[in-house]
Amino acid sequence: METPANNRPDNPAALALDALARDTEDRAALDTLAHCDVLVPVPDDATDEDVSDPTTVALPVLEQSGGAPVVPVFTSEPEMADLLPNVARYRLVPLGALAAQWPTGELSLAIDAAGDHPLTLTSEGVRTLLAR
Repeated sequence: METPANNRPDNPAALALDALARDTEDRAALDTLAHCDVLVPVPDDATDEDVSDPTTVALPVLEQSGGAPVVPVFTSEPEMADLLPNVARYRLVPLGALAAQWPTGELSLAIDAAGDHPLTLTSEGVRTLLAR
């Protein structure tokens, strides 16, 4: 895997998550997060065509025990490795663009789920807070 520029401790997405941990209504942090790139693990069953098409992203869906299905995304490779150490491929995707195309229903989004300041949003929360 290539090391993206956002794996530094001062990356804007991680700093926005820190700010949101202190104040969930921080509009500036939400705006920053919406404009950041996140790492989206490529599902094992994704085809090479799925991976190479820049207009689509195959979403990795994990089943939560007793909860809604969730798509994990990450602000850096180390954050991803903490939760999903065996991920072989990922795509770097603007979070706001991902949110703008987010499906309706029960699908949640978890950002840095194993991190110090994880953020999980419902489907509606993704579309209303991050789709910019």
